[in-house]
Amino acid sequence: MVCGKELRTARLLKGGKMLCVPMDHGISSGPISGLENIHGMIYQCEKAGLTCILVNKGIIKTMPAPISIGLIAHLSGSTTLSPNPNKKVLIGSVEEAVRLGADGVSVHINIGAKEESEMLHDLGSISDKCDEWGMPLIAMMYPRGENIKHPYDPQIVAHAVRIGAEAGADLIKAVYTGDIDSFKPVVKSCPVPVVIAGGPKSKTDQDLIEMCAGAMKAGAIGVTFGRNIFQHVNPPAIIRALSEIILKGKNVQEATIHLDSYKK
Repeated sequence: MVCGKELRTARLLKGGKMLCVPMDHGISSGPISGLENIHGMIYQCEKAGLTCILVNKGIIKTMPAPISIGLIAHLSGSTTLSPNPNKKVLIGSVEEAVRLGADGVSVHINIGAKEESEMLHDLGSISDKCDEWGMPLIAMMYPRGENIKHPYDPQIVAHAVRIGAEAGADLIKAVYTGDIDSFKPVVKSCPVPVVIAGGPKSKTDQDLIEMCAGAMKAGAIGVTFGRNIFQHVNPPAIIRALSEIILKGKNVQEATIHLDSYKK
């Protein structure tokens, strides 16, 4: 018997894989480059090979038309203008996400921050509500705060990822540790699927594609790349290249050739 959470998860993935563009940056950083016209960016990327997007609730409410891919409502936020930007607070609810037609929800947790305990409390509460409503929960588990000296340390990343899983998340968004060998134990020790974050904008397309391929080889089920897609000179082209690796199982060389063909 298929339940609501499985049905919604199937709308976020394709063949069990995820290629997501998070566009929740407006609350934290304002209308940054690429997201000045966020709805235009969504529709530009929609049919290029994405499985889903991730946005704040106000963007869902103001969409001119429905989209044909999965939709994740982000429920937490903070701003760079705050004296404590690492403290994420809830700005939405699971019930609101259900009313808006979202297929999943996400929350951001900064492990090692002073308010870590408050954010973990929120994560546990949202997890319970997600089970009640049959809503998939994506936990963004970042080692970020006063007690984190090396945020890409594999042991620290593995700890952060495991926290999210044990608190009840259905899928974890994690930072990539930099190579296949160090990230493989992170994925292996997590009982739920893992996707990687894109982080700062990559210097080259090759770097981004290699990071994606490495994460997939290590066992991740996909990526959630923001700036590296919506600030790209040709967002649909980089999406298509990444989809070659994530959804079609192609190698770096094949994906790069695919990207080059869209530059001509």
